[in-house]
Amino acid sequence: MSSDDTQTRCGFVAVVGLPNAGKSTLINHLVGSKVSIVSHKVHTTRMRILGIALHKGAQIILVDTPGIYDASKKGTLERAMVGAAYEALDDADAVLHIVDAAPKHLGEQNKALVEKLPKNKPSVLALNKIDKTSQENLLKHAQDLNDHHPYDATFMISSLKGHGTEKVLDHFAQNLPEGPWVYEEDQITDLPMRMMAAEITREKIFNQLHKELPYATFVQTESWEQFDNGSIKINQVVYVERDTQKAIVLGKGGSRIKQIGQEARLELEEIFDARIHLKLFVKVQDGWAEKPENLREIGLAE
Repeated sequence: MSSDDTQTRCGFVAVVGLPNAGKSTLINHLVGSKVSIVSHKVHTTRMRILGIALHKGAQIILVDTPGIYDASKKGTLERAMVGAAYEALDDADAVLHIVDAAPKHLGEQNKALVEKLPKNKPSVLALNKIDKTSQENLLKHAQDLNDHHPYDATFMISSLKGHGTEKVLDHFAQNLPEGPWVYEEDQITDLPMRMMAAEITREKIFNQLHKELPYATFVQTESWEQFDNGSIKINQVVYVERDTQKAIVLGKGGSRIKQIGQEARLELEEIFDARIHLKLFVKVQDGWAEKPENLREIGLAE
C-alpha cells in the first residue's frame, strides 16, 4: 500500500449505465483481470463489485453496479439491484457513465438515467461499442448527452476490444483526489473468494442457458475446503424457482450441469492458480429472490 500521499491519487468511480451497456466488460479490461462476470443476459450484475486498477500512480477503484432502469413495478430483487446502483453513485468520488452507442436513437431510458446523475460530482461519458456504429452517430450521441449533463470529458471506446480505454484511465489518474491508496497494491477486487466462485458458476449457467432460463438464478458456495497440497474443494448449490428450470440446468442425464461445472472449474483454476474440485447441486426454492436472507447473501440487503 502506498504511504506517500503527495505522490499518489485514489478514489472510487461509480460505473453506471443501462443493462448490457458494457460496464462489466470495461471494468475487467481496465483492471486487467476478471472481477465481474459477463453475460449476454441483461441484469447479470446484481451487486456492487469493486475492481481495482493501478495507473500512473493512482489507485482507481471502479464500482461495477447493476444496470439502472425503472424497477418500481418489479420485484424485490430488481428494486434492490437498482437501489445498490444509486447508493454507489452517492458514495463515489466520480462517475463513469457508459452508453451503448450502437443504436441510432438513445431512447428514453438513457435520457432518464442522465437526469439522475449527480451534478455535483466529476463525471465522464464513455460511448461504448464504437465499432458497431458510424462516426456521425457517435458525434450526435455525444452532443445530445452533453447537452443534458455537464460531463467533464467524453471518450469513444470499445470495452470489448480495449479501444480508447487507456485514455479513460489517464483521465482518472490525473483527476482523482490526491491521497494514499485504500487497498494493497496486488489486490484487484474486494469480492470474497467464495462469492467470486459462485459468480463464475452463475456466469457459465447464463452463457449456456440465457435463452432458456430466467435470470433469477442464484448460486451459493456452501463449503470451501483448502488442502495442504494447495487444492480447493468447493461445493455449490444452484437455486432455481421451478422444477422445469431444474430440469433445464441438469440437462439430459446430467449432461448440462456437468458441462457448466467443467467450464467453471477451469476458469476458477486459472483465477485462483490452484487445482479445483467443484461439485454442483441443483435445488428448487420458489421465490428465492423475494427472501431477505438471499439478498443479504449477494450483498443487496443489510
